[in-house]
Amino acid sequence: MKKGVLETIKNRHSYRGEYRSDKISREDLTAIMEAGLAAPSGCNKQTTSLICVDDPDILKQIHSVINPPVATTAPALICVLTQRINAYRDKCFAVQDYSAAIENMLLAIVDLGYQSCWYEGHITDDDRICDKIADILNVPEEYGLVCILPVGMAKEEPVSPKKKEFAERAWFNSYKGEK
Repeated sequence: MKKGVLETIKNRHSYRGEYRSDKISREDLTAIMEAGLAAPSGCNKQTTSLICVDDPDILKQIHSVINPPVATTAPALICVLTQRINAYRDKCFAVQDYSAAIENMLLAIVDLGYQSCWYEGHITDDDRICDKIADILNVPEEYGLVCILPVGMAKEEPVSPKKKEFAERAWFNSYKGEK
């Protein structure tokens, strides 16, 4: 990996603050989604699809169903869809597929100077906000909407969370942590 990629990885973190109103170019949004679709997928089943919303009226509709509200000031939102398709030995790798796609997009977002946050549990919980968003976007039933990624310029200076030391979580040749 190039040093630039490593820096982007180290600088990426969840941003839950306010976003500036600056519109994001379709070129940047396309590049972000292309990064997501370039992620590996189990047996190349390519179970992940994406919908980018940058229309203010549609964003307003989506935000009206998200309770408690999140990322209401982001000028764009990438919705991550998945299909449960069996691959090797009747195993489905949809979760791994969309997770890899999301991480690629989060890295591309930071690399392009924007911020984001992986909202999955908040929308897939028992109240099924994801289904309400899927209805707004006319998503067919064979797809599940599993995540939303707001995209925008941070209004406030992003603050990285404290990470545990390397030696607390990574070792060579055998486990060396607390037992």
